[in-house]
Amino acid sequence: MTPLPDIRRLRVFLKRGGVIAYPTESCYGLGCDPANRRAVQRILRLKRRPQSKGLILIGADIRQFKRYLATIPDDIAARLNEWWPGPNTLLLPASRHCPRWLTGGHDTLAVRISAHPVCSHLCSALDMALVSTSANRAGMRPIKDAKTCGKVFGKQVLTLRGQIGQRKRPSRIIDPRSGKTFRA
Repeated sequence: MTPLPDIRRLRVFLKRGGVIAYPTESCYGLGCDPANRRAVQRILRLKRRPQSKGLILIGADIRQFKRYLATIPDDIAARLNEWWPGPNTLLLPASRHCPRWLTGGHDTLAVRISAHPVCSHLCSALDMALVSTSANRAGMRPIKDAKTCGKVFGKQVLTLRGQIGQRKRPSRIIDPRSGKTFRA
């Protein structure tokens, strides 16, 4: 695995509204501090993505989502290890304090505990969840390497080098309450 940049400096960069690009299970992702509205809006502008779609948060541990989620029903909490860590994004009840810029105004928040080593290490070292959305403009193919990220986004994002995972498709999006899969 490619070493991460100095974690203290990276944490400050993110807290100040910085946006990073990093390898995920199937492509490069764009990420930022989910609590920083300006950074989230920057990602939405870079992608040309409407806020109403909502965003995914990744973490190394469910505790990193605590401030954003309502209490998870016991029957779902008991089954989380069926989906995580791995390429499964779950739609879980959002806290009433969860910012609309993350949920898109929905009553759920999309969250994932990633098994990708860079994602997991990044969230663990930073001790925080990150926004995670594919590094591409809306409607375009996801970017698969650091060099292309640099060409497309330039100095607007800090690109972390590393290998993407072997998945051909993005994470599945599942509503565990209904059992419905929104993205396979």
